[in-house]
Amino acid sequence: MAVAIAIRDATAQELWVCDLGAVRYLDAVHIQEQVRARRQAGELPDTLLLVEHPPVYTLGRRAAREELPFSEDFYEARGIEVHECDRGGRVTYHGPGQLIGYPIVAVDDVHAYVRALESAIVAALEREGIAARARSSEGPHYTGVWVDERKIASIGVHVQRGVTTHGFAVNVCNALEPFGWIIACGLPGVSMTSLQRERGRAVDAESFRALVVESLCAALAMRCAHVAPAQLGLATTHAATASASEPPLEASAVPA
Repeated sequence: MAVAIAIRDATAQELWVCDLGAVRYLDAVHIQEQVRARRQAGELPDTLLLVEHPPVYTLGRRAAREELPFSEDFYEARGIEVHECDRGGRVTYHGPGQLIGYPIVAVDDVHAYVRALESAIVAALEREGIAARARSSEGPHYTGVWVDERKIASIGVHVQRGVTTHGFAVNVCNALEPFGWIIACGLPGVSMTSLQRERGRAVDAESFRALVVESLCAALAMRCAHVAPAQLGLATTHAATASASEPPLEASAVPA
């Protein structure tokens, strides 16, 4: 069921959707800040940035360094960057094959907004035949989307002057081993899953991305308009900052 939320600008009926492709995490943070400033100034409508990151761990405001139990050398050897950020939540992993969405939208009720993100992802997964659910009633540690007791999507946002940054990450066909090298989401022993693992076969990532965008527009009671980076005032070179030849992650067991 779609969950409409209070949009600060009642005339903003369109959600601009911009697919930036592969972007390094810190570049994506800078892009979000640029778009947020223009949204706050009324120069842009609500906007959804779709990206994919090279391997990176991000630590939200409530994360503790102990949630990365191995040395910096351990993570560096596996080609995984580590960055702190101002979103809510704990530590999570981003990598190739994951669908990451950064909605830059004006909201009045951040809690309703987070529930809308959860609702949109649940609806998209249901259309893929996956019975997913939100667990918000169990406390903030369980924000996100789950398949039974397995977590398939993480959500963490930041709001400045009424406009959001950060957003959601859905595991589509990305490696899951890196989640085992951290205390993912601050939940010891949490089991992470992906759309591909749940379906037991290859998935059409592009088709699923379209489903998520459609579901998010319904949840926010908006209509989708796809735009190019230039329409947001962004240099198209941002999308080329992530190398297509990232070193492969090791799939071996974590050393004791």
